[in-house]
Amino acid sequence: MECRVRARLQYQAAVIQARIDLLDANVDIVAYENRRRRRRLRRWLSKVWLGPERRRMFGLYDQLMMELRREDQRSFTNFMRMPPEMFDEILERVSPRITKQYTRYRTSLDPGMKLAVTLRHLASGSKYSNMRFAWRIPHNTISVIVREVCRAIIDEYVDEVMPLPTTAADWKRILDGFLEKWNFPHTSGALDGKHIASKCPPSSGSTYFNYKKYYSIVLLALVDYDCKFIWADIGGRGAASDAQLWNESDLKAATEDEELDLPDPEPLPHDTQDVPFFYIGDDAFGLKTYMQKPYSHRVLSHDERIFNYRLSRARRVVENAFGILANRFQVLMSTMQHHPSTIRLIGTTCLVLHNQFCPSRDR
Repeated sequence: MECRVRARLQYQAAVIQARIDLLDANVDIVAYENRRRRRRLRRWLSKVWLGPERRRMFGLYDQLMMELRREDQRSFTNFMRMPPEMFDEILERVSPRITKQYTRYRTSLDPGMKLAVTLRHLASGSKYSNMRFAWRIPHNTISVIVREVCRAIIDEYVDEVMPLPTTAADWKRILDGFLEKWNFPHTSGALDGKHIASKCPPSSGSTYFNYKKYYSIVLLALVDYDCKFIWADIGGRGAASDAQLWNESDLKAATEDEELDLPDPEPLPHDTQDVPFFYIGDDAFGLKTYMQKPYSHRVLSHDERIFNYRLSRARRVVENAFGILANRFQVLMSTMQHHPSTIRLIGTTCLVLHNQFCPSRDR
Protein backbone atom coordinates (compact mmCIF):
# COMPACT_ATOMS: atom_id res chain seq x y z
CA MET A 1 0.00 0.00 0.00
CA GLU A 2 2.79 2.39 0.92
CA CYS A 3 4.55 1.68 -2.40
CA ARG A 4 1.40 2.56 -4.33
CA VAL A 5 0.99 5.87 -2.48
CA ARG A 6 4.63 6.73 -3.05
CA ALA A 7 4.35 5.92 -6.80
CA ARG A 8 1.20 8.02 -7.10
CA LEU A 9 2.84 10.98 -5.39
CA GLN A 10 5.89 10.66 -7.64
CA TYR A 11 3.64 10.58 -10.70
CA GLN A 12 1.71 13.68 -9.57
CA ALA A 13 4.99 15.49 -8.86
CA ALA A 14 6.27 14.59 -12.35
CA VAL A 15 3.06 15.88 -13.95
CA ILE A 16 3.28 19.15 -12.03
CA GLN A 17 6.95 19.59 -12.98
CA ALA A 18 6.14 18.91 -16.64
CA ARG A 19 3.44 21.57 -16.56
CA ILE A 20 5.82 24.04 -14.96
CA ASP A 21 8.47 23.29 -17.62
CA LEU A 22 5.89 23.73 -20.38
CA LEU A 23 4.76 27.04 -18.90
CA ASP A 24 8.34 28.25 -18.68
CA ALA A 25 8.92 27.20 -22.28
CA ASN A 26 5.83 29.11 -23.44
CA VAL A 27 6.99 32.17 -21.54
CA ASP A 28 10.39 31.89 -23.17
CA ILE A 29 8.81 31.57 -26.63
CA VAL A 30 6.59 34.60 -26.06
CA ALA A 31 9.54 36.62 -24.80
CA TYR A 32 11.60 35.57 -27.81
CA GLU A 33 8.84 36.56 -30.23
CA ASN A 34 8.46 39.93 -28.51
CA ARG A 35 12.19 40.57 -28.74
CA ARG A 36 12.20 39.61 -32.41
CA ARG A 37 9.30 41.93 -33.17
CA ARG A 38 11.05 44.78 -31.40
CA ARG A 39 14.17 44.17 -33.45
CA ARG A 40 12.20 44.18 -36.70
CA LEU A 41 10.48 47.49 -36.00
CA ARG A 42 11.76 50.14 -38.39
CA ARG A 43 12.70 53.57 -37.23
CA TRP A 44 10.74 55.16 -40.07
CA LEU A 45 7.95 54.25 -42.46
CA SER A 46 10.05 55.03 -45.54
CA LYS A 47 13.50 56.37 -46.15
CA VAL A 48 13.61 60.09 -46.79
CA TRP A 49 15.41 59.82 -50.13
CA LEU A 50 12.61 57.51 -51.35
CA GLY A 51 9.89 60.01 -50.46
CA PRO A 52 7.59 61.67 -53.02
CA GLU A 53 9.30 65.07 -52.72
CA ARG A 54 12.76 63.71 -53.56
CA ARG A 55 11.22 61.51 -56.24
CA ARG A 56 9.78 64.54 -58.03
CA MET A 57 13.03 66.47 -57.64
CA PHE A 58 15.56 63.81 -58.65
CA GLY A 59 13.72 60.74 -60.02
CA LEU A 60 14.06 59.60 -63.63
CA TYR A 61 10.37 59.96 -64.44
CA ASP A 62 9.95 63.62 -63.50
CA GLN A 63 13.39 64.76 -64.62
CA LEU A 64 15.19 62.69 -67.26
CA MET A 65 12.10 61.42 -69.11
CA MET A 66 10.61 64.90 -69.37
CA GLU A 67 13.94 66.22 -70.62
CA LEU A 68 14.26 63.49 -73.26
CA ARG A 69 10.67 64.01 -74.37
CA ARG A 70 11.34 67.72 -74.96
CA GLU A 71 14.87 67.63 -76.37
CA ASP A 72 15.80 64.20 -77.73
CA GLN A 73 12.94 61.91 -78.67
CA ARG A 74 15.28 59.42 -80.30
CA SER A 75 16.94 58.83 -76.93
CA PHE A 76 13.48 58.59 -75.34
CA THR A 77 12.69 55.81 -77.82
CA ASN A 78 15.89 54.01 -76.91
CA PHE A 79 15.16 54.42 -73.20
CA MET A 80 11.54 53.19 -73.31
CA ARG A 81 11.84 51.04 -76.47
CA MET A 82 9.03 53.09 -78.02
CA PRO A 83 8.46 56.71 -79.12
CA PRO A 84 6.55 59.14 -76.87
CA GLU A 85 3.35 58.79 -78.92
CA MET A 86 3.21 55.03 -78.32
CA PHE A 87 4.02 55.49 -74.64
CA ASP A 88 1.14 57.96 -74.35
CA GLU A 89 -1.23 55.58 -76.14
CA ILE A 90 -0.45 52.71 -73.76
CA LEU A 91 -0.75 55.02 -70.76
CA GLU A 92 -4.14 56.28 -71.87
CA ARG A 93 -5.50 52.76 -72.29
CA VAL A 94 -4.10 51.11 -69.17
CA SER A 95 -4.43 54.05 -66.74
CA PRO A 96 -7.92 53.03 -65.52
CA ARG A 97 -6.55 49.60 -64.62
CA ILE A 98 -3.50 50.78 -62.64
CA THR A 99 -4.72 54.01 -61.01
CA LYS A 100 -5.00 53.79 -57.23
CA GLN A 101 -7.04 55.97 -54.88
CA TYR A 102 -5.22 58.67 -52.93
CA THR A 103 -5.37 58.23 -49.16
CA ARG A 104 -4.24 60.16 -46.11
CA TYR A 105 -1.88 57.31 -45.32
CA ARG A 106 0.33 57.82 -48.37
CA THR A 107 0.30 59.29 -51.87
CA SER A 108 -0.29 56.76 -54.63
CA LEU A 109 2.15 56.55 -57.52
CA ASP A 110 1.35 58.21 -60.83
CA PRO A 111 0.18 55.69 -63.51
CA GLY A 112 2.75 57.11 -65.94
CA MET A 113 5.53 56.37 -63.48
CA LYS A 114 4.27 52.82 -63.01
CA LEU A 115 4.25 52.27 -66.76
CA ALA A 116 7.69 53.84 -67.22
CA VAL A 117 9.24 51.69 -64.46
CA THR A 118 7.76 48.53 -65.97
CA LEU A 119 8.84 49.31 -69.52
CA ARG A 120 12.34 50.21 -68.36
CA HIS A 121 12.60 46.89 -66.51
CA LEU A 122 11.49 45.04 -69.64
CA ALA A 123 13.91 47.03 -71.80
CA SER A 124 16.99 46.71 -69.59
CA GLY A 125 16.46 43.67 -67.37
CA SER A 126 17.80 45.66 -64.39
CA LYS A 127 17.20 44.25 -60.92
CA TYR A 128 14.64 45.94 -58.70
CA SER A 129 17.29 46.61 -56.05
CA ASN A 130 19.28 48.60 -58.63
CA MET A 131 16.32 50.43 -60.14
CA ARG A 132 15.24 51.90 -56.81
CA PHE A 133 18.23 54.27 -56.74
CA ALA A 134 17.37 55.92 -60.07
CA TRP A 135 13.57 55.83 -59.84
CA ARG A 136 13.49 56.42 -56.05
CA ILE A 137 10.89 53.72 -55.50
CA PRO A 138 11.42 50.87 -53.01
CA HIS A 139 12.35 47.57 -54.62
CA ASN A 140 9.41 45.71 -53.08
CA THR A 141 7.04 48.35 -54.50
CA ILE A 142 8.62 47.94 -57.94
CA SER A 143 7.98 44.19 -57.79
CA VAL A 144 4.28 44.86 -57.21
CA ILE A 145 4.15 47.57 -59.89
CA VAL A 146 5.69 45.36 -62.60
CA ARG A 147 3.17 42.58 -62.08
CA GLU A 148 0.26 45.02 -61.91
CA VAL A 149 1.19 46.87 -65.12
CA CYS A 150 1.95 43.65 -67.00
CA ARG A 151 -1.49 42.28 -66.17
CA ALA A 152 -3.09 45.56 -67.28
CA ILE A 153 -1.25 45.55 -70.63
CA ILE A 154 -2.15 41.93 -71.29
CA ASP A 155 -5.83 42.43 -70.42
CA GLU A 156 -6.03 45.54 -72.58
CA TYR A 157 -4.17 44.37 -75.69
CA VAL A 158 -3.88 40.60 -75.96
CA ASP A 159 -7.24 39.93 -77.67
CA GLU A 160 -6.59 42.77 -80.07
CA VAL A 161 -2.99 42.22 -81.17
CA MET A 162 -2.43 38.50 -80.64
CA PRO A 163 -5.60 36.65 -81.60
CA LEU A 164 -5.38 33.16 -83.03
CA PRO A 165 -6.91 33.22 -86.54
CA THR A 166 -10.45 31.92 -86.40
CA THR A 167 -11.61 32.14 -90.01
CA ALA A 168 -10.37 30.74 -93.29
CA ALA A 169 -9.77 34.29 -94.53
CA ASP A 170 -7.39 35.00 -91.64
CA TRP A 171 -5.41 31.84 -92.33
CA LYS A 172 -5.41 32.62 -96.06
CA ARG A 173 -3.65 35.94 -95.39
CA ILE A 174 -0.86 34.10 -93.55
CA LEU A 175 -0.62 31.42 -96.25
CA ASP A 176 -0.32 34.04 -98.99
CA GLY A 177 2.27 35.96 -96.97
CA PHE A 178 4.57 32.93 -96.66
CA LEU A 179 4.25 32.23 -100.36
CA GLU A 180 4.93 35.82 -101.38
CA LYS A 181 7.74 36.70 -98.96
CA TRP A 182 9.47 33.35 -98.42
CA ASN A 183 8.45 31.37 -101.51
CA PHE A 184 7.08 28.50 -99.42
CA PRO A 185 3.43 27.58 -100.04
CA HIS A 186 0.74 26.13 -97.75
CA THR A 187 2.47 27.40 -94.57
CA SER A 188 0.24 28.35 -91.65
CA GLY A 189 3.09 29.47 -89.38
CA ALA A 190 6.62 28.73 -88.20
CA LEU A 191 6.94 26.94 -84.85
CA ASP A 192 9.88 26.90 -82.43
CA GLY A 193 10.83 27.25 -78.76
CA LYS A 194 13.07 29.66 -76.86
CA HIS A 195 14.61 29.14 -73.41
CA ILE A 196 14.29 32.12 -71.05
CA ALA A 197 16.99 31.84 -68.39
CA SER A 198 15.77 32.05 -64.79
CA LYS A 199 16.90 31.23 -61.30
CA CYS A 200 16.03 27.80 -59.95
CA PRO A 201 12.38 27.94 -58.79
CA PRO A 202 11.86 26.77 -55.20
CA SER A 203 11.30 23.04 -54.66
CA SER A 204 11.59 22.33 -58.40
CA GLY A 205 14.56 19.95 -58.41
CA SER A 206 15.92 19.56 -61.93
CA THR A 207 12.64 20.00 -63.81
CA TYR A 208 13.68 23.49 -64.98
CA PHE A 209 17.29 22.50 -65.78
CA ASN A 210 17.65 22.31 -69.56
CA TYR A 211 20.10 20.57 -71.88
CA LYS A 212 22.08 23.83 -72.19
CA LYS A 213 23.00 23.47 -68.50
CA TYR A 214 21.00 26.32 -66.97
CA TYR A 215 17.53 26.81 -65.49
CA SER A 216 14.92 28.16 -67.85
CA ILE A 217 11.29 28.69 -68.77
CA VAL A 218 10.37 27.67 -72.32
CA LEU A 219 8.51 29.96 -74.72
CA LEU A 220 6.91 27.91 -77.50
CA ALA A 221 5.55 30.18 -80.23
CA LEU A 222 3.94 30.16 -83.67
CA VAL A 223 4.99 33.09 -85.88
CA ASP A 224 3.56 34.41 -89.15
CA TYR A 225 5.43 35.56 -92.25
CA ASP A 226 6.01 39.04 -90.81
CA CYS A 227 7.67 38.02 -87.50
CA LYS A 228 4.44 38.56 -85.57
CA PHE A 229 3.38 36.05 -82.92
CA ILE A 230 0.15 34.19 -83.69
CA TRP A 231 0.12 31.87 -80.68
CA ALA A 232 2.42 31.29 -77.73
CA ASP A 233 2.67 28.92 -74.80
CA ILE A 234 5.02 30.32 -72.16
CA GLY A 235 5.75 28.54 -68.90
CA GLY A 236 7.06 25.16 -69.97
CA ARG A 237 9.76 23.69 -67.73
CA GLY A 238 13.26 23.88 -69.14
CA ALA A 239 13.87 20.12 -68.93
CA ALA A 240 11.03 19.48 -71.39
CA SER A 241 11.76 19.36 -75.10
CA ASP A 242 9.97 21.45 -77.71
CA ALA A 243 8.24 18.34 -79.03
CA GLN A 244 6.98 17.41 -75.56
CA LEU A 245 5.55 20.89 -74.98
CA TRP A 246 3.99 20.87 -78.44
CA ASN A 247 2.35 17.48 -77.82
CA GLU A 248 0.78 18.87 -74.63
CA SER A 249 -0.34 22.16 -76.17
CA ASP A 250 -3.88 23.23 -76.89
CA LEU A 251 -2.93 24.33 -80.43
CA LYS A 252 -1.97 20.79 -81.42
CA ALA A 253 -5.20 19.43 -79.96
CA ALA A 254 -7.23 22.07 -81.82
CA THR A 255 -5.36 21.30 -85.06
CA GLU A 256 -5.94 17.56 -84.82
CA ASP A 257 -9.61 18.09 -83.92
CA GLU A 258 -10.01 20.44 -86.92
CA GLU A 259 -11.24 23.32 -84.77
CA LEU A 260 -9.15 26.07 -86.43
CA ASP A 261 -11.23 26.52 -89.61
CA LEU A 262 -8.23 26.14 -91.90
CA PRO A 263 -8.94 26.42 -95.64
CA ASP A 264 -9.67 23.22 -97.50
CA PRO A 265 -6.64 21.42 -98.99
CA GLU A 266 -5.47 22.83 -102.30
CA PRO A 267 -2.90 21.75 -104.87
CA LEU A 268 0.61 23.11 -104.61
CA PRO A 269 1.73 25.51 -107.35
CA HIS A 270 2.13 23.73 -110.70
CA ASP A 271 0.49 20.57 -109.33
CA THR A 272 -2.95 18.96 -109.33
CA GLN A 273 -3.02 16.90 -106.11
CA ASP A 274 -4.64 18.47 -103.04
CA VAL A 275 -2.24 19.01 -100.11
CA PRO A 276 -3.32 20.08 -96.60
CA PHE A 277 -1.93 23.23 -95.02
CA PHE A 278 0.78 22.81 -92.40
CA TYR A 279 3.11 24.39 -89.85
CA ILE A 280 6.87 24.26 -90.35
CA GLY A 281 9.38 23.34 -87.64
CA ASP A 282 12.85 21.91 -87.10
CA ASP A 283 13.97 18.34 -86.41
CA ALA A 284 12.58 18.45 -82.86
CA PHE A 285 9.01 18.01 -84.10
CA GLY A 286 7.42 14.91 -85.55
CA LEU A 287 6.45 14.74 -89.19
CA LYS A 288 2.67 14.99 -89.61
CA THR A 289 0.25 16.02 -92.30
CA TYR A 290 -0.04 19.35 -90.45
CA MET A 291 3.70 19.61 -89.59
CA GLN A 292 6.58 19.74 -92.08
CA LYS A 293 10.26 19.43 -91.10
CA PRO A 294 13.55 19.18 -93.02
CA TYR A 295 14.96 15.90 -94.26
CA SER A 296 17.21 14.65 -91.47
CA HIS A 297 19.42 12.07 -93.20
CA ARG A 298 22.90 13.06 -94.29
CA VAL A 299 23.03 11.98 -97.94
CA LEU A 300 20.45 14.17 -99.66
CA SER A 301 19.38 14.30 -103.24
CA HIS A 302 19.36 17.56 -105.16
CA ASP A 303 15.61 18.01 -104.72
CA GLU A 304 15.82 17.24 -100.99
CA ARG A 305 18.57 19.82 -100.51
CA ILE A 306 16.46 22.44 -102.26
CA PHE A 307 13.47 21.52 -100.07
CA ASN A 308 15.56 21.82 -96.89
CA TYR A 309 16.92 25.19 -97.98
CA ARG A 310 13.52 26.67 -98.78
CA LEU A 311 11.89 25.28 -95.64
CA SER A 312 14.73 26.59 -93.45
CA ARG A 313 14.49 30.00 -95.12
CA ALA A 314 10.76 30.17 -94.35
CA ARG A 315 11.24 28.83 -90.82
CA ARG A 316 13.85 31.50 -90.16
CA VAL A 317 11.07 34.01 -89.38
CA VAL A 318 10.53 32.44 -85.96
CA GLU A 319 14.24 32.77 -85.15
CA ASN A 320 14.15 36.37 -86.36
CA ALA A 321 11.11 37.07 -84.20
CA PHE A 322 12.84 35.70 -81.10
CA GLY A 323 15.92 37.79 -81.89
CA ILE A 324 13.93 41.01 -82.36
CA LEU A 325 11.93 40.31 -79.20
CA ALA A 326 14.96 39.62 -76.99
CA ASN A 327 16.99 42.55 -78.28
CA ARG A 328 14.14 44.96 -77.74
CA PHE A 329 13.16 43.63 -74.31
CA GLN A 330 16.48 42.59 -72.87
CA VAL A 331 14.94 41.27 -69.67
CA LEU A 332 14.55 38.09 -71.76
CA MET A 333 18.32 37.96 -72.29
CA SER A 334 19.16 38.15 -68.59
CA THR A 335 18.81 35.46 -65.93
CA MET A 336 15.41 36.43 -64.55
CA GLN A 337 15.18 36.40 -60.76
CA HIS A 338 11.39 36.11 -60.71
CA HIS A 339 8.92 33.40 -59.80
CA PRO A 340 7.77 31.35 -62.85
CA SER A 341 4.31 32.95 -62.69
CA THR A 342 5.90 36.41 -62.95
CA ILE A 343 8.10 35.25 -65.82
CA ARG A 344 4.96 34.17 -67.67
CA LEU A 345 3.45 37.61 -67.11
CA ILE A 346 6.56 39.44 -68.28
CA GLY A 347 7.07 37.17 -71.29
CA THR A 348 3.46 37.53 -72.42
CA THR A 349 3.68 41.31 -72.02
CA CYS A 350 6.78 41.40 -74.23
CA LEU A 351 4.95 39.40 -76.91
CA VAL A 352 1.95 41.74 -76.79
CA LEU A 353 4.09 44.87 -77.03
CA HIS A 354 6.11 43.32 -79.87
CA ASN A 355 2.96 42.60 -81.88
CA GLN A 356 1.46 46.02 -81.16
CA PHE A 357 4.44 48.24 -81.90
CA CYS A 358 6.94 46.25 -83.97
CA PRO A 359 7.01 47.81 -87.47
CA SER A 360 5.54 45.62 -90.17
CA ARG A 361 7.30 44.87 -93.41
CA ASP A 362 4.03 45.42 -95.25
CA ARG A 363 4.18 49.15 -94.52
